[in-house]
Amino acid sequence: MLFITSRMPTHNTEPELNPNFVFDLGNNASSRAFYCCRRKKKDSYEEIGSKALLSAIKESKHRQVLLYIHGFSNLPETVFKNVEEFQSLCNKKKAGEVLVVPVIWPCDNDLGIVKDYWDDQKAADQSAFALARMFQKFMEWRASTEYNPEDDPCLKRINVLAHSMGNRVLRQTLANWRRYDQPQGLPLLFRNTFLVAADVVNESLHRGEPGELICHASRNVVVYYASDDLALRASKVSNLRNAEASRRLGHTGPEDMDRTPKNVYAIDCDDVNTRYDPPKGHSYFRSGERKGEPGVVFDHIFDTMLTGRVFPSDEFRKSSILALPG
Repeated sequence: MLFITSRMPTHNTEPELNPNFVFDLGNNASSRAFYCCRRKKKDSYEEIGSKALLSAIKESKHRQVLLYIHGFSNLPETVFKNVEEFQSLCNKKKAGEVLVVPVIWPCDNDLGIVKDYWDDQKAADQSAFALARMFQKFMEWRASTEYNPEDDPCLKRINVLAHSMGNRVLRQTLANWRRYDQPQGLPLLFRNTFLVAADVVNESLHRGEPGELICHASRNVVVYYASDDLALRASKVSNLRNAEASRRLGHTGPEDMDRTPKNVYAIDCDDVNTRYDPPKGHSYFRSGERKGEPGVVFDHIFDTMLTGRVFPSDEFRKSSILALPG
């Protein structure tokens, strides 16, 4: 499995590649660099470098790529397990269509969810510097005649899925990328951006707010939310410490759809989230009621990647409610 990380290794071999990359799980400070790696098996990784990773993606049989940005309090092997599940569901739907590439940022390894939460918020913000460099490096690679000549360009479609606090990582990354590398505005890089159980305020995608850049960089922005998501309920209470009393985007969807760009869509998952992920109702976008069998949220995500349209039968529709079949 290919992956990208801003998490520090125990031994940094820069500028040489590290053939035995070991995550420093006791250090949740983001690296100033990003590392492009391959997972060989459980707890065994090698650094291959950005050019090798991008070339491997280009040469893969898959038509599309999905960058998978995980949520808070997820250590690497947990992320890999979840990605394997998501990749398996994609393969069952249509083999060779979607390659899932996790982006791993340094969640905390301390005990206690509140301490983890605040440390992870800081790590999410810090990771944005390294991950913004990642996007800029990709743009340079894509424009290179050496790696993408006119007669052999990379034609993969790029999608991104951000879960929980991974939405904060994505939002801050695009803000940094815009500030330091793309002052004229962000390119339209993502075909679809899926914001699942987003742990950011529900005004984030409004015009003039920092999350608006997600809309600038995406053809479609799809927000999946559930009002009874217990993990986000705890998040809202925790954020009162910083006088941030607003509801979370993953609880309500955008506060005012009229104030969001036209490419934002909102999907209510109240009917299924706790059925798929009891009792928290937070990780409801992979399997359904049976592990290894897709749920309706996954089905909607995958169908959107296939068609490039959120509601193919109604081009003016902006919201929907997902329910169990039957």
